[in-house]
Amino acid sequence: MKVLVLGGGGREHALIWKLAAERDVGEILCAPGNAGISRLARCMPLDLGDPSQALTLARDEQIELTVVGPELPLSLGVADLFAAEGLTLFGPTRAAAELESSKVFAKAFMARHHVPTARYRVCDDAQEARAALASGEFSYPVVLKADGLAAGKGVTIAADAAEAEAAVHAMMVDRALGDAGRRLVIEERLEGREASFFVLADGRRALVLGSAEDHKRAFDDDRGPNTGGMGAYAPSALVDARLQTRVMREVVMPVLDGLKAEGREFRGFLYVGLMLTDTGPQVIEFNVRFGDPEAQVVLPLLEDDLLPLLVAAATGNLDGFGARLSQSPRVGVVLASGGYPGGYQTGMEISGIEEAERLPDVLVFHSGTRQEGAKVVTAGGRVLTVVAAGGDYREAIDRAYAAADRISFDGLHMRRDIGARALR
Repeated sequence: MKVLVLGGGGREHALIWKLAAERDVGEILCAPGNAGISRLARCMPLDLGDPSQALTLARDEQIELTVVGPELPLSLGVADLFAAEGLTLFGPTRAAAELESSKVFAKAFMARHHVPTARYRVCDDAQEARAALASGEFSYPVVLKADGLAAGKGVTIAADAAEAEAAVHAMMVDRALGDAGRRLVIEERLEGREASFFVLADGRRALVLGSAEDHKRAFDDDRGPNTGGMGAYAPSALVDARLQTRVMREVVMPVLDGLKAEGREFRGFLYVGLMLTDTGPQVIEFNVRFGDPEAQVVLPLLEDDLLPLLVAAATGNLDGFGARLSQSPRVGVVLASGGYPGGYQTGMEISGIEEAERLPDVLVFHSGTRQEGAKVVTAGGRVLTVVAAGGDYREAIDRAYAAADRISFDGLHMRRDIGARALR
């Protein structure tokens, strides 16, 4: 089967790495791809913000399955466009993708379908947000979320009124996040441990793909600004069989059933961001695609072929399919550009990738890289994810950092505590 993967980050590299080893996969194309992906797939230029370009490419190349990695094309209706032309695409429709593209929709949807989540209030302008914060309805620290897509940077946990006012002003007055901050969700802060839970859905059924724990803050000990993710490990040390059953019963199936009832049938990866509180799991957020960097540590756990699962989900027929998952932990450390998630420079030559990849049980997934002649250079905030397997978390952590330390580029920044939660 000829496959097209849309995207150019670490998640897409992990998807292509998995697919490239499968017997039923023929040629793989990736648009736009990156330096690492180009070793496994034919990379093509593409504007992910223009779904018609993806449709044209799929037609011209006679693609049999298109797999969407990032959220932007989904939020713009690429799945609807392909369906109208009779082309098979793995990923939810624009209406179903609102579960991620609109925090306002997601919170109201959860309320309608009795999915456990934090108490919240929606604000349509800065004046309304300031009044809500001043009312005493929410205690500090309080969570403020931009309604729209913000590349992982639309959430602020404000410790006090001054931080909350700064966040409101930045999002709703200065429009630092563009239209994403036009509306705001104010939410009580939940107490507990976070975990990510992943399923593959065909509209009516869901197949568990495992769990992980992401590390969002830029610096060790969960300090600094939120990022798109500085590393992850899988499986989560917190998600056992009993909790998995509960999440499926209280969250995943009500979401799939609710979306279907509202004419938004969901086919694709569903990422459930959970806070594990004293009263049980509560939903922090949904993503309508695999996480990044979680995909880089979860996909290596999948012992079955991925292609048949993607085709079955895309065509609404997961009956009879299963997913065997290795219990050997994976730890992924993100190597980022200095200054990320703020301003950073690109074009720095990267050395040591091949040396790291030669270490046993190590994979290096490219995120923000590009090829310049014989050199690989940085091209984004998150540059690489170094993933290692181990017999236990300690071994996987040690291998991941041993490999990460082989790699260098000017300004390289990484957290040094990825996976430490699992040891605790």
